[in-house]
Amino acid sequence: MDFSYTILIPLIPLAVFLLLGINYNRIKPAVSGWIGSLGLFTTLGLSYYTAYQYFFVVGKVGDVYQTFTEQWRWMTFTETLYIDMGVLIDQISVMMLVVVSTISFMVHLYSRGYMKGDPGYTKFFAFLSLFTFSMMGLVLAVNLFQIYIFWELVGVSSFLLIGYYYTKPSAVAAAKKAFIVTRFADLGFLIGILIIGYYGGSYDFATLNDLEGNVITNWASTSFMGLSVITWGLLLIFMGGAGKSAMFPLHIWLPDAMEGPTPVSALIHAATMVVAGVYLVARLFPLYYFVEDGYALNLVAWVGAFSALFAAIIALTQNDIKRVLAFSTMSQIGYMMLALGVSGYYGHDGLGYMASMFHLFTHAMFKGLLFLAAGSIIHAIHSNYIQDMGGLRKYMPITHITFLIAALSIAGFPGFAGFFSKDEILVAAYEHNKLIYVIGVVVAGLTAFYMFRLYFGIFWGKDTKYQHTPHESPVSMTFPLVFLAIMSVVGGYIHFSEYVTVDHQPFEAHLNYPLAAIAVGVGFIGILLAFLFYRKPSGLPDKVSTSFGLLYRWAFDKFYFDELYLFVTKEIIFKRISAPFAWFDRHIVDGTMNLIGNSTVAGSEKIKKIQSGRVQDYAFGFIAGAVVLAMIFIYKWII
Repeated sequence: MDFSYTILIPLIPLAVFLLLGINYNRIKPAVSGWIGSLGLFTTLGLSYYTAYQYFFVVGKVGDVYQTFTEQWRWMTFTETLYIDMGVLIDQISVMMLVVVSTISFMVHLYSRGYMKGDPGYTKFFAFLSLFTFSMMGLVLAVNLFQIYIFWELVGVSSFLLIGYYYTKPSAVAAAKKAFIVTRFADLGFLIGILIIGYYGGSYDFATLNDLEGNVITNWASTSFMGLSVITWGLLLIFMGGAGKSAMFPLHIWLPDAMEGPTPVSALIHAATMVVAGVYLVARLFPLYYFVEDGYALNLVAWVGAFSALFAAIIALTQNDIKRVLAFSTMSQIGYMMLALGVSGYYGHDGLGYMASMFHLFTHAMFKGLLFLAAGSIIHAIHSNYIQDMGGLRKYMPITHITFLIAALSIAGFPGFAGFFSKDEILVAAYEHNKLIYVIGVVVAGLTAFYMFRLYFGIFWGKDTKYQHTPHESPVSMTFPLVFLAIMSVVGGYIHFSEYVTVDHQPFEAHLNYPLAAIAVGVGFIGILLAFLFYRKPSGLPDKVSTSFGLLYRWAFDKFYFDELYLFVTKEIIFKRISAPFAWFDRHIVDGTMNLIGNSTVAGSEKIKKIQSGRVQDYAFGFIAGAVVLAMIFIYKWII
């Protein structure tokens, strides 16, 4: 089948962006919302049609899912040096098309109600479309250069969305922080791309991932500092992925990014941008697995496990509901990285890879729902803080039920989507690394506790007397909640092992009842503790937090990583390292140039006095010059 039509999937959001951006002052806000939503609906339809055709019609030949590419020559430097652009259709790209288009469309619908009355309404929808275009281009990339181009476009568009409230200093600071941190990580990504391309001889994913290709079979041909050069390239590429996915220690931008509008948080930081790093590692998984016996992949596993635990501990202490969800996102992305890191390659041994993609899919649904429900709550009471909430179940029944469904799903409650994907991750971890498995189980318990701390604090807790009686959000906001709530349940019943596998061949994945029982038991304990602590107002949470003393304070202050980064940048990099270079540049380099310039000006001032305008002076100069030349000529002739 010809999949060339899939180029329209990113181009439609691009067209919407150009239309809204160019005609910003001419299009009425209500019309711009409809244009953005209809454009994304078309993209959604094409993405679902592509998924149907690939998974159920033409994608599988025998028992193996095929890879389809459509490429066009973009830039040609020499006969052997060129860059192609195109679309790559395989299991994970099609899955990501469904995820991105679904969440983006829901966010567009939701934003029509949430952003109503905002002076930059049209601009907001233009930015949303630009981000969707960038993300779609990243997903469909056929080579490392193409993915890098759209990788940076995602960074630019996220900068615009995070800093949307540009009159708010905290939003501007958050946008700059996200941009700078991810650019630092992207520098490593770019260097890794150049290393892989130079030593691998290609940038195309098909060539790089070929099990019998040059990169995988000859990875040990060149080494540096005890590791193969290819391994170094993969580590640097993972650095770029860790920055985009907010993995430790490049996570500091994610909580501050909550300064953007809540629909932005749902779109960028729940389902699309932050999973780009996971998608990148999955896209290059054969390299990570086979090169140097999976050295880089082992690092991916441990970074993911530590990030999951680290973020979950911080989430326990936060009072801003969006920041709790932000650290929850970091923790769940850690789960996905962890799963990739403990995965094998063939058959059931590739369970971790499948589980990671499965959790990516389910997480997109329930975390998108959590953020949109949080936006509905903030929209109703005009506060982000748990202490300002309580008893909202009586005022916002739809938001209450949908939030509960999402909380049960992320907590891994049986029957909900998160239960199935999280169970597969824990099974993969148990089979490959027992310590990582234990970390995963602990994180599962912490996740259940802090999510139901949110739930009970918002919808139960104290009966808060609000200045303005809260009310349910309009249909444009509640419909996405209901749809994502349904997906947070039924999404878990998709047999992912039949559709998304690392070796492109389906395998049987079964529920491991003993391990599932342990995870459910730990999660139930977390929910029960949250019930006892927050179902009704009590002094118990304060007593427990006080008992942890310094540890609680450290977790509340995010272990002072922001302060550490600020100290390193200001006191060490700026004052100790950059300052001497700045002095040398200002006084030596600039001073030398200024001296030359000033000397030239002074000399010109003196020379211009020769231009007196008097003929006798010019005649004198002419005769004097002729005499000097004659004397020189006579001297040379005599000698």
